Amino acid sequence: MASPIGQLLQKKSKTVLESWINIQLQDDGLKEELLSNQEIRKQSEEFLQSVISILKKEDSQNTESPEFEKAAEILTEITTSRAMQGYTPRETGVFVFSLKEAFLSVLEKEFKDGLVPYADSQKINKLIDALAILTFETFISSREEVILRQTSEISEISTPVIRVWDGILALPIIGTLDSARTQVVMENLLMKIVETESTIAILDISGVPAVDSLVAQHLIKTVSATRLMGAECIISGIRPEIAQTIVHLGIDLANINTKASLAHALRSAFMMLKLEVRKTAEKPKF
Repeated sequence: MASPIGQLLQKKSKTVLESWINIQLQDDGLKEELLSNQEIRKQSEEFLQSVISILKKEDSQNTESPEFEKAAEILTEITTSRAMQGYTPRETGVFVFSLKEAFLSVLEKEFKDGLVPYADSQKINKLIDALAILTFETFISSREEVILRQTSEISEISTPVIRVWDGILALPIIGTLDSARTQVVMENLLMKIVETESTIAILDISGVPAVDSLVAQHLIKTVSATRLMGAECIISGIRPEIAQTIVHLGIDLANINTKASLAHALRSAFMMLKLEVRKTAEKPKF
């Protein structure tokens, strides 16, 4: 049996749609540069019809009904799209909650003295609230995916492996070195060693703000992995404060070749490969 309130809203759907769109357009947080009025209308019309389809059912709170699943699918797509475009949770939430206002404002004109029956208003409130919860869950999930992807991309960019000479690689590390990043550093470095057939890798930690026991363990693991690939590893950028910290922590780096700067590490690498770099005399100018 069809719900009377659902049938009434179906008849007044065009009025509800116009009211809802006006409420959205009047919101101060609307980002017109990201979403055109035409796109807002298209999304609103599609979602409105799916919500009315739910309200036409007597059991509108059944989240497993085909009508609810259809509305949830449409809302998930809209929410994910807005999350990717840079909308805030509030701006995305307004899209759903403003529909409640549009429904009630239209219904108030249909009932005597503007009093919407309590059961009908509760039916609308509970449905919109359930869809709003879905919106926020979807938004959070979508933003987490964006953050994870950006974190991965930044991690890849911030750990470039540079071929500074035939057989010599350099990997400048900037920022904190945690377990996840150490894995990226290892993978990038080992792949580059295989690709270039290099025999020396320089890990420059000049950009690492602080070295604690955990960071030191990550460096030791990276050095060990590099040696297993048949390459020697040099750690450069050992500043005085880092050297003192390592000593105070009792970390043993005696078996690791360490240098104060990248220039010193590169000079050491040249000596290991029995290379010599000389300045040539300037050619006379005629």
